[in-house]
Amino acid sequence: MTRRLSLLLTAFTGATGLVYEVVWQKYLATLLGSHSEATAAVLAIFLAGMSAGYALFGRLSRRLVQRGRADAAASRLLRSYGLVEAGIGVYAFAFPFYFDAVQALSAGLPGAASGIDFAIDVALAALLIGPPTVLMGGTIPMLTQALSRDLEDATRLHAFVYALNTVGATVGALAAGFVLVPWLGLARVMSAMGAINLLAGAVFAGLAGRAGGVTSLVQEQAAPHRAGAAAYAFVALLVGFAMMAIQTILNRLGALSLGASEFTFATVVAANVLCIALGSFAVARLRALPRVLLWNQWLLFASFTALYFALDQAPYWLHILRLAFGNSDADFYGFHLACFGVVLAAVGLPILCSGATLPLLFHHLREQGGDLGALAGRIYSWNTMGSLSGALLGGYALLFWLDLHHVYRFALAALGAAAILISVLAGALGAARAGALALIAAIGLYALPPWSARLLSSGLFRVRKADEHTYDGPRAIEAAGFQGRGGDLIFYDDDPAITAAVIDSSGAERVRSIINNGKNDGSTLVDYPTMALAAIVPALLSERPQRAFVIGFGTGVTVGELTQMSTIESVKVVEISQGVIRAAPLFDFANFDVTRNPKVTVERSDAYRALLRSRERYDVIVSEPSNPWGTGVEMLFSAEFLAAARSRLTPTGIYVQWMHTYEVDAETIALVLRTYAAVFDRIAVWFGNGNDLLLLGFGPEHPGYDLASVQRRASEPGFRAALARSGVDSFEKLLVHELIPLGVVNELGLTGPLQTLHHPRLSHQAGRAFFRGEPGALPFIGFGDPARLADQRSLFRQFVRSLGGLVTDQQRGNAAAEACSYRRELCTALLAGWNRADPRARGLDAVVHMAQRPEMIFHDAPGENPFREVSELLEGEPPPRYVDAERLTALYETYYEPHAGFDPAALLRAWAQCGPPAHSAEECRRGAERARALLEKGTAAARER
Repeated sequence: MTRRLSLLLTAFTGATGLVYEVVWQKYLATLLGSHSEATAAVLAIFLAGMSAGYALFGRLSRRLVQRGRADAAASRLLRSYGLVEAGIGVYAFAFPFYFDAVQALSAGLPGAASGIDFAIDVALAALLIGPPTVLMGGTIPMLTQALSRDLEDATRLHAFVYALNTVGATVGALAAGFVLVPWLGLARVMSAMGAINLLAGAVFAGLAGRAGGVTSLVQEQAAPHRAGAAAYAFVALLVGFAMMAIQTILNRLGALSLGASEFTFATVVAANVLCIALGSFAVARLRALPRVLLWNQWLLFASFTALYFALDQAPYWLHILRLAFGNSDADFYGFHLACFGVVLAAVGLPILCSGATLPLLFHHLREQGGDLGALAGRIYSWNTMGSLSGALLGGYALLFWLDLHHVYRFALAALGAAAILISVLAGALGAARAGALALIAAIGLYALPPWSARLLSSGLFRVRKADEHTYDGPRAIEAAGFQGRGGDLIFYDDDPAITAAVIDSSGAERVRSIINNGKNDGSTLVDYPTMALAAIVPALLSERPQRAFVIGFGTGVTVGELTQMSTIESVKVVEISQGVIRAAPLFDFANFDVTRNPKVTVERSDAYRALLRSRERYDVIVSEPSNPWGTGVEMLFSAEFLAAARSRLTPTGIYVQWMHTYEVDAETIALVLRTYAAVFDRIAVWFGNGNDLLLLGFGPEHPGYDLASVQRRASEPGFRAALARSGVDSFEKLLVHELIPLGVVNELGLTGPLQTLHHPRLSHQAGRAFFRGEPGALPFIGFGDPARLADQRSLFRQFVRSLGGLVTDQQRGNAAAEACSYRRELCTALLAGWNRADPRARGLDAVVHMAQRPEMIFHDAPGENPFREVSELLEGEPPPRYVDAERLTALYETYYEPHAGFDPAALLRAWAQCGPPAHSAEECRRGAERARALLEKGTAAARER
C-alpha cells in the first residue's frame, strides 16, 4: 500500500513540475524578456537546479540510511521527502510575492551596460527558481532508496518512479498549455500546484510510520564485467545532451509545421515526455535485464538517423492531416490529438529507447553497491547536466552559426558516441575498432543532405483547402514555393529565436517578403501600405516628432518612412531575431537603404526589456508584432507592456501597434482593445491594408487631432510624397483609413478581462481563432454616446461638413475606391452615402463594378453589395414605402460606419411602418424593441432582447 500510494503521488508531483516550468517561463519573461537568451537562461537554471537536486538528495539519502536501522532509515527518508514536497508547495504559494519583490529590486538597480543588466537579472532569476528546482531533484533518489526492497527490486521500483513521474509531466504539459494558464492565471496556477505538493508532502509524512526496511548497503557478490561508474555517467550525459537538442529541434519543426503557438509546444513536449515514460515502464515490466539491452543505444542512434531524412517533410504531412479536419472548436481538439498521435508514431521508438536508458544504466550500476539513492542521484545529475548543455548549445548557442539540421547532426554524433562507448564497456569493441567506427560515423553524418529550406518555410499550416498540387507529394509542394505562390528563396536562417526566410517574387516589379516561422510577416508590395502608414499616421498626427522607436524590423519599410521625415532625428529599432537583422540589407531597395542610414540604430533585444531599460523618451513608438497566437507575441499586447510603452512616450507622443484581423475573431480583437483602452485614455483605430489595423494610443498632453490640423500637415511635400508611396494619393483617401475616431473606443465602456502578463489569455484565445481561420470584426460603435462622438470626430464627416455637403463625385469616388480596395463594410457604407447624395452619379456604377473585379473584396459575391438598401439608413427621410425593418436592423449592425452619416431615426421610422399582413403586432413590437436596444446600448443589449 505504501509503495503504490507513493508511486501514484509521483505522477501528481511530476505534473506539477512541468506546470511550474511553463509558469516560471512566463513569469521570468517579464524580468528577462522573451528572447532566445532569456529562454535559454530559464531552461538552464531549471535544469541546473534539478541536476544539483539529484546529486544533493542522493547524498542526503545515503546519510539518512547510514544513521541507523533499516526501518528507521526508511521512515526518515519518507518523512524527509514529505518535507521536500511540502517545501515546494510553500514556495509555490509564496512565489508571486517573492517575484514582485525581486522584479522591484531589478527595476530599482542603477543602470548598467545591457550585458551586465542581463547578467544581474539572470542571477535574480536563479534566486527565484533555483531553490524549488533543487527540491524537485529529490524525487528519484529519495524514493528509489526508501521504497526498494532489495537490489533486484531496485531497478523495477526505480523505473516505476521515473516513469510515473514522467507520465505526470506529460499531463502537466498538456494541462498548462491548453487549460490551466488561460483559465486560472499564473498566480492561481501556482497556488493550485502548491496545494498538490503540500498534500503530497502530508501523505508522504503519514506513510513514514508504515515504511518497511531499506535495501542493504552490502554487496554480497561482485558483478562480472563491472565498469566504472564514470563511464556510464558519461553515457548518461551524452544521451541527455542529444535528447534535449533533438527535443528543441522537434519543437522548432513543430512551429514550422503547425504554427509557433503554445498548443504546438505543449503537444510536442507532451508526446516526447510520454515516450520517455513508456520506455521506463518497459524496463519496469521486464523480468530480466541483461547487459545486452544497453545496446538500445544503437537502436536510438539508427532510428533518429533514419528520421533525419523525413523531418523536413513534416510541414507537408501535417498539412495533409489538417485537411482531414474542419474548422470548428471540436475539430481543434481532434486535430491536436491527432498531431499528438503523429508525433508519437514518428519519434516514439527512438524516444522510448532514450526513456529506457537511465533505468538500464541504474540497473547495471546498482550492482556496485546498495547505495541506491546516491547512485540514482549521480546518474540523473549527469544526465540533467547533459540536458543543460543540450539546451544551451543545441537550443541556443550553435544556432548563431548553424541551422537546425546541423544541430540535429551534432545530436546524432552524441548518440553515436554513447552507443560506441556502451559497446566498449560491454567488451564488444576494442579501442581501434571503436575509433574507426567513430570516424566512419562522423563522415556519414557530415555527408547527410541538408533539409529543404523551401519546404520548412512554406507556411502550409495556414492553408486550409486543397488545390491541384496538394496530394502530389512534398517535393511538388517544395517546387511550388511559399504557400504555393512560387518565388525564389534567397535567404534562410535558423537563428536561436525563429526561422527567418526571404522570398523574392520579382516579376515586372521587385517584390520581397520576410517569412518568420513560416508566417509571412511583411511584403514590400502587399503590406507596404500598412507598414508605411504605421510610420506616416502617427507622424502626421504629431506636431514635430523627433525621436522614434520601432519594435520589429520586418522589411524595414516603417523605419525607412520615418527616416524620410524632415523632423525625425533618430530611429531606434529593436528586433528579437538575429536572422531578420541579417536579412535586412535585402530590403534596402524598398526602404531607403535604412541599414546604411546614420539616423538608424538596430538593437537585437526583447522589446519589453529594451523599453524598460531605455532612459529616453520618444515622440513615436511603433510596434509591429506578428500574430498574437505566436509564442511570446502576446506579451506585446499586455497591459504591462503598453504601460511601459506609454511611460517612454513624450507627453504628446503616440504609440502605434499593428494588429491583424485575419485568422482571429471578434472576441480576440475586443480583448486587445479593452486592454489598450485600460492603459491609454484616448485611442483611435486606423487601417493600413484591409486586414491590418493600426491601434493608436495618445500621450496625456497630446492635443488630439481634427480635420484642419491633419489637412495642414498632409499638404506638406514630405507627407504628400510618403502618402503617395502608400497608394494614398488624395486627401479623401487618407481620411477613410480612420476606422474608429479618437476616444470612441474609450467611450464604449468595453467590459471583460484584460490581457496581462500575470494572466495571459490572448495567445490561447487567438490560437483557437487562428485554427478556425475566420476574419475578426471590430466592436459595434453605432449606439448612444459612442455613435454621437464618432459622428462628431470622424475626419471624413468633418470633411463633408466643411464642404457644406457639396462633395464632388471625384472626391466621393476616391474615398469609395480606397475603401472598396480593402474593406467590405466601409465600401458599402461609403457607396450608400454616395447613392444617398446622388443616386444617378456617373462614377457610382464604375466604383461598384470595380469592387466586383476578381482582385477586389466583393468578387466572391457579385451583385450582393446592399449599398442601396443601406442608403435608406442614412441622413434624410427614407422613401415612403414599406421596407423590411428586420433586414434594415441587421444591415445597420453590420455596415454601420461613422463616415457615412447613419441616422438612428431612420431605423426607428422603418419599424414604425411594420405591421400586418407581413408581421403581427407582437413581432413588430419585439423587433422595434431590439432595434431600440441596439441604438441605445449596442449589440449585447439587442441580442438579450
